[in-house]
Amino acid sequence: MKSQTRTSRSYEMDMCNGPLLGKILIYALPLMISGILQLTFNAVDLIVVGRFAGSGALSSVGSTSSLINLMLNLFIGLSVGANVLVAHYYGAGEKQNLSDTVHTSVTISVVAGFFLIFVGYFLARPMLVLMGTPEDILDGAVLYIRIYFAGMPVIMFYNFGSAILRAIGDTKRPLYFLCTAGVINIILNLIFVCVFQMGVAGVALGTVLSQMVSAALLAHALLTMDGDCRVELKKLKIAPEKLLRIVRIGLPAGLQGCLFSLSNVLIQSSINSFGSTVVAGNTAAANLEGIVYCGMNSVYQTALSFVGQNYGAGKIERIRKIALICLGVVTVIGLVLGGTVSFFGDTLLRLYGTNDEETAYGLIRLHYICRVYFLCGIMDVFVGLMRGMGYSFTPMIVSLTGACLLRIIWIMTVFQFFGTLESLYLSYAVTWIVTASVHCICFVHAYRKKRAAFAG
Repeated sequence: MKSQTRTSRSYEMDMCNGPLLGKILIYALPLMISGILQLTFNAVDLIVVGRFAGSGALSSVGSTSSLINLMLNLFIGLSVGANVLVAHYYGAGEKQNLSDTVHTSVTISVVAGFFLIFVGYFLARPMLVLMGTPEDILDGAVLYIRIYFAGMPVIMFYNFGSAILRAIGDTKRPLYFLCTAGVINIILNLIFVCVFQMGVAGVALGTVLSQMVSAALLAHALLTMDGDCRVELKKLKIAPEKLLRIVRIGLPAGLQGCLFSLSNVLIQSSINSFGSTVVAGNTAAANLEGIVYCGMNSVYQTALSFVGQNYGAGKIERIRKIALICLGVVTVIGLVLGGTVSFFGDTLLRLYGTNDEETAYGLIRLHYICRVYFLCGIMDVFVGLMRGMGYSFTPMIVSLTGACLLRIIWIMTVFQFFGTLESLYLSYAVTWIVTASVHCICFVHAYRKKRAAFAG
């Protein structure tokens, strides 16, 4: 037991004392690597299916991403609520509340996962048709979503379980689990697609089975770890008070994610109107773009957890320092990763098996979005800072108005007028600038209000 105790504790991090920059980088780096590896494994999915099953299969898989995110984001938002609440109780040292929150979170994840199986199965085809998915890739896209959603219980469990570990400073073990599952995913893809010629179904099945492995590893960690975050099967239940607090913080985040995804669904529908060649190029570019986003999202997660623990411990003054460091780090990451992907775009896109025309369309997206993606990172860090202090409704309203509603208006006006991919992709930069500016104002106001309240 002592050995297990030392092992479990070694993964935790005290975010409330000592210098911040080093700890922020140590915390964010495994998250960044995890995100990039996840996108790399997803890229392997697309590369395998594109090279061995054709561009039609590539388009089928790629056309599902925005719809999958739309269906998932409500519940992933609840995992944000779990992360914040666990961080608050961990920072405050409230052991019983911490344990109740952990067991409530795990129970929610399993229930949500089984619910999503039915959502994915019955809504896949009508939603894809509504999005204007090209007829020649529709059946493949429906098949991919239905198989993918069969694995929702383990996918949801992994999201909530990882949120619990992140809240106590453990970002290393989720990275280890992801690496293991990712290698298995690549092997299964090659077997199902190249050997058994299963195409889209093979990629989806390989993804689900590999995520079962990562969920099993995470379950073992939670069941055997020491401390009040340890999961005991007999304690799995939903504590109403904790559920309400998770929902209060997480539901606005989830709704924001859903409506963000809705705007992306509209963008995907606009892209679909250009035909399957543009869809294929856009799919490959969006996957590369996702690598940049995951690098910056790691800083958002870092801000969320660091602010959550320090807020729970009543150390409000450290929040300002956390904000400045995280904003600086996310800007550097966004500029470096975004510039690199854009500069080597032609070479990277061809890894997906795209032809010259598809590559040209993919480059348009990379040049218009990746080069300014750091703006999205700044916007998200402000959201993480606000949510870490317990504010979730305000950043939701700001994000939905600035980045979602404004993007929809752009599609209905500017894009309708020009009708070009360039005018469509330009909407991202414009909405990020507007939304980040308003988030900054809201954070400064909220921070001053909390500091005055604690001082009083």
